[in-house]
Amino acid sequence: MVDATGKNDKAACIYALLSVLMWSTVASAFKLALRDLDYAQLLLYSSITALIILAIVVVFKNKTRLVLSFKPKEYALSAVLGLLNPCLYYIVLFKAYSLLPAQQAQPLNFTWPIVLVLFSSIFLKQKIGWRSVAAVVISFAGVVVISTNGSFAAFKDTDALGVGLAVGSSVIWAAFWLLNTRDRRDDEAKLFLNFLFGTIFVAIFAFIGGIPALPPVRGLLGAAYVGAFEMGVTFVLWQRSLRLARNAAQVGNLIYLSPFISLFFIGSVVGERIHVSTLVGLGLIVAGIVAQQWLARRRRTGQ
Repeated sequence: MVDATGKNDKAACIYALLSVLMWSTVASAFKLALRDLDYAQLLLYSSITALIILAIVVVFKNKTRLVLSFKPKEYALSAVLGLLNPCLYYIVLFKAYSLLPAQQAQPLNFTWPIVLVLFSSIFLKQKIGWRSVAAVVISFAGVVVISTNGSFAAFKDTDALGVGLAVGSSVIWAAFWLLNTRDRRDDEAKLFLNFLFGTIFVAIFAFIGGIPALPPVRGLLGAAYVGAFEMGVTFVLWQRSLRLARNAAQVGNLIYLSPFISLFFIGSVVGERIHVSTLVGLGLIVAGIVAQQWLARRRRTGQ
C-alpha cells in the first residue's frame, strides 16, 4: 500500500531484494570474467557499460539539464569522487579478485562499514566507546579467520598482497562514502558524473597497460554483466527502495544477506569449495558490523 507521503514498503522490499540478489552474483561474475580479461580490461569495459546505463537513466528521467547546470567546484568534486569510485576502488578490488579465491576476496571487501566507523572517529572526531571497539575487534577477528583459512599455519599459502588489496578496497570505499554523503546533489546526476570522470581515468590507466583490439566475446559479456549489475542498474534500484521505504534502516539491513547468498553462487557457479573458515569469518565480520549499527542507533536515540 502507498501512504500519503508516497511511501510503499512492499515495493521498497521488492526493489531491495532485487538489488541484494544482483549484488550477490557479482563476485562470481568477477572471477568468471577475469578468466578472459585482466583486471584493467574488466574495469574499462564494465565502467563503459555502467556509464551508458546511467546516461540512459539521466535522459529518461529528464535530468540532462541538471547534469549540465552544476558549478565548476561541483564538477571538480565529481572528478575526485570518480577517481575514488569507479577508478581506484575497482582497480584495487579487481586486482584482489585476480589473486584470491572469490570466497576470500568478497568477505574481506565487505569490511568497509567497520573502516567507516574508524574513519568517522579519526576525521569527524566522533567518539566511539568500548562496545564499538569490541565490535571492530569482532569483525577484525573475522578478517583474520578468512585470511588464514582458520589456521595461522596455513597463512604462508595465502596471497598476502591479495588480502591487503581486498581489505584496502574497503578503505577506498569508506573514503568515497564519507565524501559522497556530504554531496547533496541528485543521486543519479552525481553518479553519472562520477562515472563519466571515473571512466576517463580508467581508460587512461587501461590504455597505458595495453588493451587488445579484439577482446574475447565471453569476457566482454562478463564485463557488461558487471557494469550493469554491480555498478549501474542495481544502484538505481537500491536508491529507489530507500526512497520508498518508511524505515530506510530496516530495508538497508537486507544488504547483510548479500555476502551469504554470494557464497552460494561462488560455490555453485565458480566451483569453489566453500571452507568452514570462510563462513565463520564472514559471520564474525557481519556480527561486528550489525553490533556497530545497533550501537549507533542507540546513540542517536539516546537510549
